[in-house]
Amino acid sequence: MDTTTLGRTGLTVSRLGLGCMAMSGMYGPSDRSESIATIHAALDAGITLLDTGDFYGMGHNELLIAEALRGRNRDDAVISVKFGALRDPVGGFSGYDARPAAVQNFVAYSLQRLGVDHIDIYRPSRLDPAVPIEDTIGAIADLVKAGHVRHIGLSEMGPETIRRAAAVHPICDLQIEYSLLSRGIEAEILPTCRELGIGVTAYGVLSRGLISGHWQADAAKVPGDFRGHSPRFQAGNVEANLALVEALRAVASRRGVTVAQIAIAWVAVQGDDIVPLIGARRRDRLDESLGALDLVLDADDIAAIERAVPKDAAAGTRYAAPLMAHLDSERAVH
Repeated sequence: MDTTTLGRTGLTVSRLGLGCMAMSGMYGPSDRSESIATIHAALDAGITLLDTGDFYGMGHNELLIAEALRGRNRDDAVISVKFGALRDPVGGFSGYDARPAAVQNFVAYSLQRLGVDHIDIYRPSRLDPAVPIEDTIGAIADLVKAGHVRHIGLSEMGPETIRRAAAVHPICDLQIEYSLLSRGIEAEILPTCRELGIGVTAYGVLSRGLISGHWQADAAKVPGDFRGHSPRFQAGNVEANLALVEALRAVASRRGVTVAQIAIAWVAVQGDDIVPLIGARRRDRLDESLGALDLVLDADDIAAIERAVPKDAAAGTRYAAPLMAHLDSERAVH
């Protein structure tokens, strides 16, 4: 497994990371034993970066990772944790809190659930409009000084916020959606990160399975699968998006690879400072994604891919309108 350094903070991670969210119900039911086996397989394959959030399954995801890491060397995994989202007893989202006191509270619970003495990357999952980013980052910086956190990351932040955060403490990476269907970061956000020496961990590289080459229309009807409310999966949009997938499939077939592999490889080739996060929750999907590492794209391949899926060709926004309105990163794009 090749490695890269996230930003200028000296943190070395694998060239691909494993996003663990789907193992805790966001896409419908998942199998606990298969999830753990998938984490084990990822670590055995050389993946070191495990990404989670304390609100994934209301702590379920962190407990799952703790179980998977039991008996292994702590240094085998670079654990990235997002915090800030508030949940309710029926699984809904009820707000956001990134006050310094909340940061202290959230990290205490995460350390306990994960069973570790430090978190490698700690990041607010969104910008709290009621709290200056300087206050949130300052609180995490105190955790770095105390040894509870090693590096500070951001998630879904726009250029101005990224600059303000970096002025308080070095930022190792920005986690943000980036794929053939979601290229909004290219205008301002990615150049800002590169100017400041901040890496990018890209989630949604397969657009929540939409451009995996495997997605079926009935999948979004599974109870608990938030894609049932995602604009790109709705009637009138999904047909257009699946037509893009078929065009991409033709390009992949010419190279003898799968749609997922060529979509992941496209993200990876955008720069050594970009680490795709694979959302696999099964070993077979993980194996397929790992095959993207063997795919070398040349200029002709990239041109063919972008003809198949032109920039801004996606039908529908990446989140529903109320959620888009709360994304600091989207305010920068529009």
